[in-house]
Amino acid sequence: MKKSAKLLLLIIIIASLCGIAAGVYDSSCYSAVGVEAYLKDGDKVKVSRIREGYFFDGEGKDKALIFYPGAKVKEASYAPIMYALAEQGIDCFIVRMPLKMAFLNKDKADRILKKYKYESYYLAGHSLGGAMAANYCARHKSDYKGLFLLAAYPSEDLSKAKFPVYFIYGENDGVLNRKKLEKGFGLAPKNSQTIIIAGGNHAYFGSYKEQKDDGKATITPEEQQNITVDTIATSINE
Repeated sequence: MKKSAKLLLLIIIIASLCGIAAGVYDSSCYSAVGVEAYLKDGDKVKVSRIREGYFFDGEGKDKALIFYPGAKVKEASYAPIMYALAEQGIDCFIVRMPLKMAFLNKDKADRILKKYKYESYYLAGHSLGGAMAANYCARHKSDYKGLFLLAAYPSEDLSKAKFPVYFIYGENDGVLNRKKLEKGFGLAPKNSQTIIIAGGNHAYFGSYKEQKDDGKATITPEEQQNITVDTIATSINE
């Protein structure tokens, strides 16, 4: 066999193995469940797939929220919360992360800031996405008006930020590290707030299958998401 043919065969084999590995990894991620209605245009919200992820464009013009998904959770899982916020005048972006891991590009919100112009930007994230959003925000304090951490905490100093940090987590969360959460409270501004959702767990901020090691929720995902939406919308619109 000629060298060129051997090289071509080797390239095909490597490409095939990479494709198989990518498929295996993708299947191990948490897929969105029951979100189809929130990925379609409605009376008040237009939903678009953009290069950065998803854009939920409501009737509001001056406020926008950028959202970082949790580890290995597919972006569409958070469509119900983003859609509901857009209905209340807060345009929303779900940022797609490399390999569904926010630590691989925690500065990705910069792309939204450069591409879209709003008077006020807010940042939010779930679990690992929230942690990375917080650490990114610690170095971009002047760009945001508020930070919402869903089952997440900062590990970098935000104490001098002029905006509040909202810690929102479920009472029955079995994944959230409470010791690191307590340390995170000390890194937040004094005007920060903590909202504990009675009966909530870790996964119910999104719409995906049960998460390993999570606690048993005594409320529905819709109830947890509605409380989250009300908390965020009230904080932004007050």
